[in-house]
Amino acid sequence: MSSDSLAIFRKGLGPDLNALAEKHMKDDLTQSDRDALKKAASTVSTHTLVGSLIGLSLGAFFAFRIRTGRQRMFRAFKTAEKPQAVRFADGREETLPDLTPLLKPSTIGDIATYSLLGAGGIFFGGETGLLTGSFRARQQIAADRESRERIQNAFKRFQADALRQQAKALESSVENHTKEPIWGL
Repeated sequence: MSSDSLAIFRKGLGPDLNALAEKHMKDDLTQSDRDALKKAASTVSTHTLVGSLIGLSLGAFFAFRIRTGRQRMFRAFKTAEKPQAVRFADGREETLPDLTPLLKPSTIGDIATYSLLGAGGIFFGGETGLLTGSFRARQQIAADRESRERIQNAFKRFQADALRQQAKALESSVENHTKEPIWGL
């Protein structure tokens, strides 16, 4: 599993593709187009941050609720009258062990609850924020039709150039019999 599997560790497209993208940003787009893309990227990151914070807050709240419920249930179990022994039909009597210490909420359980629900909240909230931010950014870019068409055409040119570079790298690796990975392939 590579470090690119988790979004937090991704640093971009790589130096070659970043340079190519910057070239297309400068050559194919106007300053207003670049500003619109920066504003859209800022919108996505803001939505993602807010979603992550809301998710973390909800995860901590639910963890607190679960912890409180576990403590209440333990107190109710501890104070309830429990049988001490079981008498079988043949007259034999077996004593029952006291399970109270095994059911007591532990610090490790609390840490696990807060950690798992907090991480789940960050993931769920962050992904939801990314989704809503992407929709909002798409609306912002689509507001100006001419700008949207220039941005789409610049992206298509970038994709074509990136595919040409990848094809060139694949052909050279076949000719040289090397096994270097080509952009994740």
